[in-house]
Amino acid sequence: MTAFTPAIDQRYFEDYLPGATYEFAEEVSVDEAKIVQFAREYDPQYFHVDPGKAAEGPFGGLIASGFQTAGLMMRLFATHYLSTVASLGGPGMDELRWLRPVRAGDRLHLRVTVVEAKASNSKPDRGLIRTKAELLDAEGRPVFKADVLNFLLRRP
Repeated sequence: MTAFTPAIDQRYFEDYLPGATYEFAEEVSVDEAKIVQFAREYDPQYFHVDPGKAAEGPFGGLIASGFQTAGLMMRLFATHYLSTVASLGGPGMDELRWLRPVRAGDRLHLRVTVVEAKASNSKPDRGLIRTKAELLDAEGRPVFKADVLNFLLRRP
């Protein structure tokens, strides 16, 4: 895995260099109970909430909601990539794609690539970064990807 230096509590806009790619070793996973619990509240489609019906459905079994998968990505993104001292939030994500079903027990980790870093003309203390974020399964196959936009403070 490629390390991102400086440390997360010392990163500013200038440290996010276009073209740089980083992978983080920490893995996240969900079990069947978490898949069903999330889906009952936020995405109650049968292939997320009913293992019996899901077994006969298009995915051949229970799968996590894509929005649960996006939440797993965001947890890793905030924990390992996004500066804890310079982040100012972001205007959104583009191109969310669910590439493979996520199933109970799948182990996922984060790979990010800095796509663009633009200093603000109107607010010189900050800039906007665009990051391609991907969740990869244990075999290294992408299961989710999105372009994430974040405002970051420039180094004082």
